[in-house]
Amino acid sequence: MDDIDSLQGELAELKNEHRDLDEVIRHLIGSGPFDQIKLQRLKKRKLQLKDQISQLEDGMLPDIIA
Repeated sequence: MDDIDSLQGELAELKNEHRDLDEVIRHLIGSGPFDQIKLQRLKKRKLQLKDQISQLEDGMLPDIIA
């Protein structure tokens, strides 16, 4: 049970960071002229988080034999 709880906690943290990055990106774009390199780095980090979230979610689902 502890493994599932720790995975769920990690998943929640990753989702929060992903959501926070989304807000930062929106704010950066909406604030007028912005640093394109910074935007690219933020988007790259956001994609990395999305991949980590997907891997954790896939690992938490039981394998189903079709």
